[in-house]
Amino acid sequence: MATATSHWTVWGLDASVTVADPSALEDARAIVATVLDDVDRACSRFRDDAELNSSSIRRGRPTRISPMLATLVDAALSAAHVSRGAVDPTVGQRLVALGYDRDLASLTDPVHAADPTRRFRRSIAAHRAHAGMVVRRGDTLTVPEGVTLDLGATAKAVAADLAADVVASRTGSGVLVDLGGDIATRGAHPSGGWQILVDDGPGQPTAQIAVSGDCGVATSSTLHRRWRDAQGIDRHHIIDPWTGLPADERWVTVTVAARRCVDANTASTASIVTGREGDDFAAGTGLPARLVSADGTVVRLGGWPDERERAA
Repeated sequence: MATATSHWTVWGLDASVTVADPSALEDARAIVATVLDDVDRACSRFRDDAELNSSSIRRGRPTRISPMLATLVDAALSAAHVSRGAVDPTVGQRLVALGYDRDLASLTDPVHAADPTRRFRRSIAAHRAHAGMVVRRGDTLTVPEGVTLDLGATAKAVAADLAADVVASRTGSGVLVDLGGDIATRGAHPSGGWQILVDDGPGQPTAQIAVSGDCGVATSSTLHRRWRDAQGIDRHHIIDPWTGLPADERWVTVTVAARRCVDANTASTASIVTGREGDDFAAGTGLPARLVSADGTVVRLGGWPDERERAA
């Protein structure tokens, strides 16, 4: 079966859509772009006009929200519950305090190539907010005043799922949507399955897997989206909600396969946040998972395949 792919950059990430029916590529690209724009307008931390940044929400008032924002918030709250608090959307203020207050490309001192063995200096921080403080009821959202939601831990994966759902439904073609390593597949797949290369950069161990049918594969990593704060401290974007600081780097890359990308992403992010217990967390999900430690050791769990097998 022939396939066709379109590549572009969005949110500072490499994005692509691949279709099993090449004649559907133009429509598929337009659908994915529309979904991503809807997600961005709903919840971007870097847009003053984003729905999540409305004055009503920021003042702690019950606020009617769009179906898209409701979907994104519900996914984030579900991730917090499933991960037992390891993936929490109320870390927005901590990210701002650590210097991640605008798009990473705009930061004055980004760190583009991290040394996985490097340890950043830690400082005392308190993070008192938690997902249980956020109320979603009917078509309204209430966020306590002073709490800033950051849906970045789940929104990209939700976007991949939604885009793949709509492309498959409207075009009838099998499809793979890849948003910076958050991957969703739907419908018919090429012979041998969708081929996915897990590669987190130069010097890092790689893996080639094949997936079929409706599937999600997500990779969470501390090796990218890094910057130096005002004190010159090396930071990364995966926040430990219990400390309010970037998670310890016991695991620098975790990849998980699940039926939906958001579920895979929740498990991969939680495995990094939980540090020394990360492999136990991943094992507890029963999902295929691949964890890479700072020294390059690779741990495969849940039937994660070698290069000749399928992950899902």
